[in-house]
Amino acid sequence: MSEREVIVPLRVLPAPRDSFSRPMRDLRISVMDRCNFRCPYCMAREIYHDRYRFLGSHERLSFDEIVRLTRLFAQLGVRKLRLTGGEPLLRANLPDLVGDLTEIPGIEDVALTTNGVLLGRYASELKAAGLQRVTVSLDSLDARVFARMSGGFAGVEEVLEGIEHARRAELTPIKVNTVVQRGLNDHTVLELVERFRGTGIVVRFIEYMDVGNRNHWSEAAVVPAKELLTRISARWPLEPREPSYRGEVARRYAFADGQGEVGFITSVSQPFCGDCTRARLSSDGVLYTCLFATHGKSLRDALRGGASDDQLLELIRAVWLGRADRYSEQRASLRGALGDERKVEMFYIGG
Repeated sequence: MSEREVIVPLRVLPAPRDSFSRPMRDLRISVMDRCNFRCPYCMAREIYHDRYRFLGSHERLSFDEIVRLTRLFAQLGVRKLRLTGGEPLLRANLPDLVGDLTEIPGIEDVALTTNGVLLGRYASELKAAGLQRVTVSLDSLDARVFARMSGGFAGVEEVLEGIEHARRAELTPIKVNTVVQRGLNDHTVLELVERFRGTGIVVRFIEYMDVGNRNHWSEAAVVPAKELLTRISARWPLEPREPSYRGEVARRYAFADGQGEVGFITSVSQPFCGDCTRARLSSDGVLYTCLFATHGKSLRDALRGGASDDQLLELIRAVWLGRADRYSEQRASLRGALGDERKVEMFYIGG
């Protein structure tokens, strides 16, 4: 060991618990607010057009800033990281960040959510840097439906090719996330299940949620997971599985014939706020404690203002201790009560 190489032990602090006694175990880091898709439920093309002003590079957290903050989150109990966007693979040199994050003491798992189009270019490099697994967003295999739900950018085959590159790079287990909207892509659900059944890839169906302010959410467009479960199990019998860990967002079901499993993320019909252990860090360094948050706390401003690690730790800790979010459990009452308060948009904090 050279004189410059100093091993810094993990400083373990009392793990903060929020007002509902939920610990902080997961951190979702948005590294990029831009995206190469324009999915209507996230970044509708008519709003996020060619002239829309996204963050400038100086406004986003640098890799050094992300690593520094993540070290502090690890000291407060975070063990799992997920890199999100926007589209995270649009961030230059992302494998370098992955490599730095995987070396942080206490971090046990680093994953990535992507639309898959750029995976062919980066999958092997990400794996070499220490990325463990990927989740790919894919809303339909039908070319016309896919084009409508991606805003007309790229094609299904490019996403499938990206998934194949991830499989070859052993970024597994691979999960496919599908947002289901009634009358739009719900009729293509069985095709997705059939395509990935028996491949080791798990398809997870997500109930259409009222994330952000601009996706024209309507409860009538939600297809409850129970309905999808009935449709799928009528063709391929399914058996319920226990969660892999406390706080797992997807309800798991295995095919009775042993050909893998599917999952359902039921934020609307069966909220899971009680077990939520996820904090979210936006690309411009704001800490949010809920996917449906109306406000957050800027860590970037404190960091760039010269705050010490101890001061940042106390700031993060205070935010979590004051957390009382359970939007999905209160959706019906809160939607009217929010008034002029606007929720953070999904592309700032990931899904």
